[in-house]
Order: sequence, then C-alpha cells, then structure tokens
Amino acid sequence: MRIGLAANRLHHATEDAALFRWLRACESGIRDLQLDLHAVGRTHDAIVAAGMLGGYRGLKRYPYGREGGLMKLVAEVVGLEEDTRRLDGAIYLIDPVDPSSTFPEAVALKRQCVIHGKPFISTVASARDWIEQERVLAGLEPDPAADRFFSPEGQTLALIAHDAMKAAMLAFAGEHFDLLSRFARRVGTGTTGQRLNELAWSRGWPADTPWVHRYESGPLGGDAQIADRVLEKRCQRVVFFEDPHVARQHEADIQLLERAVTTVTDDAVCTTSPAMAQRWAEGMAARARRRTA
Repeated sequence: MRIGLAANRLHHATEDAALFRWLRACESGIRDLQLDLHAVGRTHDAIVAAGMLGGYRGLKRYPYGREGGLMKLVAEVVGLEEDTRRLDGAIYLIDPVDPSSTFPEAVALKRQCVIHGKPFISTVASARDWIEQERVLAGLEPDPAADRFFSPEGQTLALIAHDAMKAAMLAFAGEHFDLLSRFARRVGTGTTGQRLNELAWSRGWPADTPWVHRYESGPLGGDAQIADRVLEKRCQRVVFFEDPHVARQHEADIQLLERAVTTVTDDAVCTTSPAMAQRWAEGMAARARRRTA
C-alpha cells in the first residue's frame, strides 16, 4: 500500500510534534503493513533528522512543497500510467493556521482522495485510528494502545452529509445501525439529523427519543455548533460525507468544522467519504470479533 505523507511545519518543528507522536505510536504498525510512505521533502527530512523509521525502505522522498512535491501527490492519488506512481491515499497532518494548508494543491489533495474513495487523513487521531483499522483487517492482533479509538460507548459521533450525499448517509446508517447505536451520543445538522431519526424510529428506536441530537442546518450554523463540541473534546468522531463536485454557499462554515478537527489533532477522527466510512465499519467489526475470540 502506498500512502502520500506531508505535515505542516508546526507538526515536525519539535521532538514532540504531531508527526513524531504519530510515528512513535504507529511505527510498528507501519512496518507490519509494509506501507510505502511517499513523503514530501521537508516532512521526509524531518523524519530522517529525528532518527525515526531507521532503515525503513518504504520511506520515499518527494520534492519540497515549493518544488511541486504536494502537487505530485495529488496527481498520484488520481493515478498515472506507471503502476509505481499510484497512491492509495494520503496522510496530511494539517496546522489549521498555516496558510499553506489552504493552497490549491492542499485542497486538491483532499478533494481527489474523496472523489476516488481513498483515505484522506488530517489528524494524529485519524492516522492512529486508520493504522489500527488496517492492521486488524490484515489479520494482525489488535494493539491495546489503540483501544480508545474502538470504544464508541464513551464517545460522541457526528453524522453530516451534503444534499447529494444524504442518500449515501442513510444507506450507511441503515447498514451499520447497530454499530452507530453503540455511541453514547450522536449529533447531526438539520435535515440529515431528521432523516436519520426517521430511519431509527422505523428500526424500532423509541419514538419519543431522538437517535440523533439535531443542531441547525449547515447554512444556518449547524457546522459551527458541532465544531464547538469538537473543540471542547466532546465530539470524538466526525463522519462527514462531502460532495466534492459542487460549490458550497456556506463554505466558511464547512471549513470551520474542518479546522476544528485539525485543531484538536490528537482527539478527533474525521472520515470524509462513504468508501472510507465503510472500511472503518468493517475494521470496527473485525476488531470486535478478535477481542471477543
């Protein structure tokens, strides 16, 4: 599996920066999975300078961002003719106040991952969660250090979908209703929340009890309300089915939620496409089976 890797400057500036926290927690998983990490220049150099992933042949160096390194990752997520120039997803640890995180190549990297159903991972928590998910799906034993990411009973889950993606969200919730019902609390924005409640009531959820606590619709501030919960570490996981093909009138509100997730990088996991949500649900089920076997 080939994964693009980049981190904004803040996330590799000190010994305890986000990039290194992730590598310390997941180096064994990276080696177990034999991931090829295609790292943009400055990120690659920081890993080598820190003495991490020593001797690991799967670490590949790309040009610096200013020389087109991130642009090359975007092209390879889409896929080029050569088999060796095709990425299976990207880990981009974002500093929400770094202007480069809003450059066209950064936005395009996420958009193309979503379009092609590949993981786009922007927080330490998401990266740790994804590594453990892929380990378990590969048949490896669960890592107890990752238990907190797979214990929904104490967590709040946000379920959000753009208009064109609401049907996909309802289908996902219907297929994995029992899993999603294990969360201590579910929250959502206006219409999506109402339709999910109607689904839950049709499945036998008590009619006088909302399955999803509804905030305002996205354009009226629902994304901002959920962002506040994320920042207060009262919402640990966001499943956000984005429609990458349309201009969004409340773009600033959507960016606010995305920035909130990356602000609390160690505490919030974000999934941005139906394909990745399905993969996560499969990983949750596989890990639960192994823990009870």
